[in-house]
Amino acid sequence: GALIYGPPGCGKTLLGRALATETGANMILVRGPEILSKWSGESEKAIREIFRKAKAAAPCVVIFDELDSLARSKSGEGGVSETVLSQLLTEIEEGISSRVVVIGITNRPDVLDNSLLRTGRLDLVLYVEPPDEKGRLEIIKILTKKMPLANDIKLQEIAVATQNYSGADLAALCREAAVLAMRNNSTKISSQDFANSLKQVKPSITKEVDQWYNTIRESISNVVPKKMDTSFYG
Repeated sequence: GALIYGPPGCGKTLLGRALATETGANMILVRGPEILSKWSGESEKAIREIFRKAKAAAPCVVIFDELDSLARSKSGEGGVSETVLSQLLTEIEEGISSRVVVIGITNRPDVLDNSLLRTGRLDLVLYVEPPDEKGRLEIIKILTKKMPLANDIKLQEIAVATQNYSGADLAALCREAAVLAMRNNSTKISSQDFANSLKQVKPSITKEVDQWYNTIRESISNVVPKKMDTSFYG
């Protein structure tokens, strides 16, 4: 299986879907918090049912979004039942022989139980970084493809001005620019609309957030199976 982590809004779930689609297998997408129940045994039952369906549809990729809600460390915050974590680990291991692969997605890898990263579980770890300038330009091109842009707009300049913006931030930026143009009764979105939008929509990935994730990357590299190629881990 695989663990995909990184800052919010950087396309982790999209990457997980793409990986699943690339395999040609069936896919089940699960939001971790939706499984949790206040009733004893219900969360474990829900996990068993998910894997029962996955095995019936094998080969199948099960994507757990917000995995940290289900698999927090026993010493971490949140107080998730040990039996829930134990059930999840059991199903992940048993799923291998049934051609069921698990992809876990999280913004909070620091609270995950280290047992998830053992061989035969989520032993491929991928970090999704915030987009660089080239990546931001490609995202902006896609977001504005169907927008009526004025001739004075230079997408490269917007890409340069949006350092530390996530993909979700860029989407919000483009939406705000479109709203500003409509408020001005303009038929096209101008560079001034984007300039004003930049004042309203700020990057969600601060320097502190970026540094925090870099620290987490180092700590995760110390718990992944040593016999595996660490180049996989980003």
